[in-house]
Amino acid sequence: MHTTQAPRERALLIQMVDEDPDRAERLAEELRRLVVSAGLEPVGARMVALARIVPATFLGKGRLEVLAGEIQEHDVRVVVFNNALSPVQQRNLERALVAKVVDRTGLILEIFAARARTREGCLQVELAALLYEQSRLVRSWTHLERQRGGVGMRGGPGETQIELDRRQIRVRIQRLKKSLCDVERTRTLQRRERQDVPLFVTALVGYTNAGKSTLFNRLATAHVDAEDKLFATLDPTMRGITLPDGGRAILCDTVGFIRDLPHQLVAAFRATLEEVVSADLLLHVVDISDPEWGDQAQAVLAVLTELGVQHKPMLTVYNKADMLPEGSGQVSRLEEREESLVISARTGLGLDLLLARLATARTQTWQEYRLTLPACDGALLARLCREGRILTRQEMGDEIEVTLALPVAGRGRLRDVLARYATT
Repeated sequence: MHTTQAPRERALLIQMVDEDPDRAERLAEELRRLVVSAGLEPVGARMVALARIVPATFLGKGRLEVLAGEIQEHDVRVVVFNNALSPVQQRNLERALVAKVVDRTGLILEIFAARARTREGCLQVELAALLYEQSRLVRSWTHLERQRGGVGMRGGPGETQIELDRRQIRVRIQRLKKSLCDVERTRTLQRRERQDVPLFVTALVGYTNAGKSTLFNRLATAHVDAEDKLFATLDPTMRGITLPDGGRAILCDTVGFIRDLPHQLVAAFRATLEEVVSADLLLHVVDISDPEWGDQAQAVLAVLTELGVQHKPMLTVYNKADMLPEGSGQVSRLEEREESLVISARTGLGLDLLLARLATARTQTWQEYRLTLPACDGALLARLCREGRILTRQEMGDEIEVTLALPVAGRGRLRDVLARYATT
């Protein structure tokens, strides 16, 4: 017996006209991909030029009448705006268009909800959704509602609306934050356990669909979802890899970023993004085959700034070089940039050089010392544990011989100890 898949709901996309028509088209294409990732069927996109935004409805009366006719003609159930809408605008638009209205933030939340697999991911998505809904109290889409144990409200206006009062939302938000604090404590303990062994941690960051998971799979021979879709990876995945010099490192794949990433998501996913904060090196993966790669790279840097890690050591990896037209000259120009590489995760181009760069970064980040310490000085040993990683420890009567891995950046704080006790 064959099961038939439910038909996807039809969606109409609304994109504001930009001063650069080509850029507006590219933004509309990104919105179309987001809509497909959310499980909807795009039936068209409308480029809208606005002299001014109407506070109550965003669009003017005449434009709304035209859209309402198109919605009825094409059996559109969802209208997606590629910008932020106020709660009042969203509700008034739904009444005027007789269809579900979603803005960019709501759409991204829906995709994240569909992608979440682990308990941690589900908690983070629900928290982000509730932070978004706090001032709205509008109906949620299927995935978000299912996570709260309710009934999906995928239809348009006219169906019974679930009312969540602000007090209930506040209570639930506090519970979710407490649960995520527990998750963060667990991750902190796991990081401390990893620090007992001097493994160099590299976190992959980048715009969504830049090829991070494909690169991760290539380097770590793992099996992470690397489909050509937005936000394929939500939960961080970590694997150990061996570098060309025989050294070991941990590679971490993380959630992809996007321009104007909703603040609620950054806040809710902070526990997951702590892996980025604690990494020794960031690999910023950029899709150079995308005409918008420059703006996308800036969007990633904006999120890293929000996380407070903009000054962390970073290597920019320009991916998908195999998709550039021959003779474009772009590869040679990018190769001249400092702290960057041009690769193709799909074909393997440049990966040997990338691994060599990781090995170099590892030796530049950590340095090993052998020290002979007084066995009675427990405070000194505790200080070394705080500042670095004890690799080996051997008691020899009144002395303890240790091998210490120390971050190069923190060497100055132990200058007095190294001068007195280091033997090599």
